[in-house]
Amino acid sequence: MIRLSVDIGGTFTDTVLDVDGHLFTSKVLTTPAQPERGALSGIEAALADAGVAVADIGVFIHGTTLATNAVIERKGARTAMITTEGFRDIVDSAYESRHNQYDLMISKTRPLVERNLRFTVAERIDRDGKVVRPLDEASVAPLARLLEEREIESVAVCFLQSYRNPAHEMRVRELLLRHLPGLSVSLSSVVCPEIREYERFTTATVNAYVQPIMARYLTRLESLLRQRGLGAPIFLVTSAGGLMSLRQAVDFPVRLLESGPAGGVVLASRIAAECSVGEAISFDMGGTTAKFALIKDSRPVTSRTFEVDRQDSYIKGSGLPIRIPVIELVEIGAGGGSIAHMDKLGRVATGPESAAAEPGPAAYGRGSTRPTVTDADIVLGRIDAERFAGGQIRLDVAAAREALDRDIAGPMSLTTELAAFAVSDVVDEMMANAGRRYAAERGKNLETHSMIAFGGAAPLHASRLARKLGVREVIVPKGAGVGSAIGFLGAPVSFEAVKTHFMRLDRFDETVANALLDEMARDAHAFVDIHVGGGAVVERRSAMMRYVGQGHELSVLLPDRPLEAADVDPLRASFERIYSAANFVAIPDAPIEIIDWSVTVGAEPAAVSPIDQTPARSPAKPFAVASVFDVDSNRTEEVPTYWRPDLVPGSALAGPALVTESHTTTFVDRGYVAEVLANGYLRLQRIEPAPGDQP
Repeated sequence: MIRLSVDIGGTFTDTVLDVDGHLFTSKVLTTPAQPERGALSGIEAALADAGVAVADIGVFIHGTTLATNAVIERKGARTAMITTEGFRDIVDSAYESRHNQYDLMISKTRPLVERNLRFTVAERIDRDGKVVRPLDEASVAPLARLLEEREIESVAVCFLQSYRNPAHEMRVRELLLRHLPGLSVSLSSVVCPEIREYERFTTATVNAYVQPIMARYLTRLESLLRQRGLGAPIFLVTSAGGLMSLRQAVDFPVRLLESGPAGGVVLASRIAAECSVGEAISFDMGGTTAKFALIKDSRPVTSRTFEVDRQDSYIKGSGLPIRIPVIELVEIGAGGGSIAHMDKLGRVATGPESAAAEPGPAAYGRGSTRPTVTDADIVLGRIDAERFAGGQIRLDVAAAREALDRDIAGPMSLTTELAAFAVSDVVDEMMANAGRRYAAERGKNLETHSMIAFGGAAPLHASRLARKLGVREVIVPKGAGVGSAIGFLGAPVSFEAVKTHFMRLDRFDETVANALLDEMARDAHAFVDIHVGGGAVVERRSAMMRYVGQGHELSVLLPDRPLEAADVDPLRASFERIYSAANFVAIPDAPIEIIDWSVTVGAEPAAVSPIDQTPARSPAKPFAVASVFDVDSNRTEEVPTYWRPDLVPGSALAGPALVTESHTTTFVDRGYVAEVLANGYLRLQRIEPAPGDQP
């Protein structure tokens, strides 16, 4: 089967075409105004390189950051919210706390729906799902007229306790569509059928906010591909690293918020398995952002909630909480396009503002005069200007130098090269701070981890970042510059159904529990079985449990059979073991309750065989030399440059050196040796202390 994947990022659109295991790739600039144009351009380039037609493609897999960017940039649809009378300010009051208690100038994330577009309806359902106050249907028709007058494109219906009884939300949708048939309507009971109204309301409003723009984009893309002869199914990568159909993506675009980064972590997890790495941290640096994710035993750390549009990149609670299945990762505004500037204290700073694809870094020659991290890397000599982005983008080195001289070197009285190094080192330290905090919050010591680096800019910065983090080994996979798109090809078709239903273990009712789980399993299988086409699937059931009275839950795996009364004690033991691992102590004899139930159904993942990591070593032969600035000697030095496709398993080299390929360059810093593993991966290992090493 010929498989195609496309990853649309903030700066570049990456395409990977898999023809019988041989990968054809392309990297083109993203076209923000019409993202499908960039996608089609990349697809056409890869198809032409492979000599195949669109009609030959057997499956198309797509991932994009468009939904996330719409939320962060506040460029979504004009959205309203309808909620229970008296509760329209829940999205403002949030957790009724401050994410930073001592910040006198604190800035909170604004709700996506302004207060004058939040409307209320008389109705009330209690925690058991019983109707306390019937829905006032007569008030919905005037409300529909008001939505039309205010040119509302999309609406989120968010009633209290609707996760237990969605009848009122469903009736409001029916009445709204009767008057406004073209309106997009997101129900909180469908988007997020779980407790905690703030997270549920926020998740539903985010879905409503991005639904019209994502629906238009995905519909246009599908239409253009079908016109060109695509007959294959189209899948979208979810934030949890699975695949969903295009129709589901149109209905639930909120599940695409971490679509692109999740694909990269899928790739990193497979690499960890192939290289027998027990603990790893994936490092994905593209043109706009940098992402970190922890991997243990070849599986990424997952979560049931995350935040988007954080006002403080490092502090939990400073963004909009989204309650969906997600691969847990941290993302900061540090990419090749991050703009370098002097802050108010006269220090070099980078980001979070990005030059993105338009106009891009100064060296792109597309009108920008502001220096970026990419411009700094060019001046440092770490980027081959002739082969950048597969030779599709010609770099203007003089423009990069001029931008750095004007904005950084001049104000600081530095040489151009020192200014470039300052920009590069500042972004490295900013990423290191994010990685340290991310690991510390989860009780991890990164010195025991391997780093898996991919993305257009990650291999350039990986060795110096690893040194700052105390990581001694870096693995750079083949095709690292388009790593997330390669990861898409390994994502399984999957579906997770989640539902809130309170049940204490000391009052366990296996009949109710089994009925609930079976209903959820039917929903999950209904989607997966269609798209897997008779292949093997895996079903995983779990329960979110906590001590009665606590505010947070832990996931406990359930038996892969119907539950029995005798399962109570094993479930208690499993919960207490997990609780003790997270909190160092369990609470003896305390009552335990189940809050949420989850059923995940997915295609059987492909088996991964560990590779031979000790091929016979032989010195690699450089094809050229490059002039690279060395900060320790404060001068430019000639370093060997290797063309990665020429390197064979066992090829070894010592830093400083450059290993270039079509869509990225790996900078091997001084004090590192690099070797090519049996599967073509490049492994960098630190062999001696060097300036800048952590004590």
